[in-house]
Amino acid sequence: MNDGIFKEEWLTEVQEAQSRAYTPYSKFNVGALLITDEDEYIYGANIENAAYPATICAERSALVSAYSNNKTKFKALVIVTDAKDPASPCGTCRQVMKELCDDDMPVYLTSKDGRVIKRSVDDLLPLGFSGKDMDE
Repeated sequence: MNDGIFKEEWLTEVQEAQSRAYTPYSKFNVGALLITDEDEYIYGANIENAAYPATICAERSALVSAYSNNKTKFKALVIVTDAKDPASPCGTCRQVMKELCDDDMPVYLTSKDGRVIKRSVDDLLPLGFSGKDMDE
């Protein structure tokens, strides 16, 4: 993919994030690479828990880590899963992205073999509502 933003090294980096997943129950590893506006990499991985509601997805893991470290401006989010085809984030992750990211921020859904689908936060949650809408 060459859209002027995406870098091929992000595929390797997001797979590194995926290798950090803790998935003893589903065995479905997901990695996320959040790129700040200063080109800093924030890694996220899904971390499961026997009490399933306590599980956190890779996308939210990366965003929570970034915000916890006072990083709030992002260039892109790259996601990889164990699925054959690029997979989209769950509904909860889409809502968190809507809340914490710009609507036009690119989200790259990738597969281990290097296929990439580009969407924006708004594409993933059209007509979404967030705290940003309350400021108007």
